[in-house]
Amino acid sequence: MNWTIERAEGKDLDLDEVLAVYRSSGLGERRPVEDRDRMKAMLTGANLVLVARDGDGALIGIARSVSDFSYVTYLSDIAVDGRLQRSGIGRALIDATRKEAPTAKIVLLSAPAATAYYPHIGFTQHNSAWVLNP
Repeated sequence: MNWTIERAEGKDLDLDEVLAVYRSSGLGERRPVEDRDRMKAMLTGANLVLVARDGDGALIGIARSVSDFSYVTYLSDIAVDGRLQRSGIGRALIDATRKEAPTAKIVLLSAPAATAYYPHIGFTQHNSAWVLNP
């Protein structure tokens, strides 16, 4: 399959297309995909959004981050259409994220099903992350 990675403005993305990728990827189980306003705010508030598109221009993956482009990039979401997982799209989205902020470390919270994947591509586990829910 032929696909490309490009930087996008979250506010300009088709929300239905994004939600379809979140649902297909499995990430929709841990994101408020039924709350369209909140999902739109999440896309708009991210200052680094990269998308993968197939040869026909359809959205097949997304990486949504918040970055200072110097010290740290928080990769808050990475979602790849479930039919295309394990094809290199996720890794390409991570590589593209690194290229946008090459001196910044990337920090992410892994989905339970993906914990074995990240060490495979060079991430190291950090045992002192803390979460304070609203």
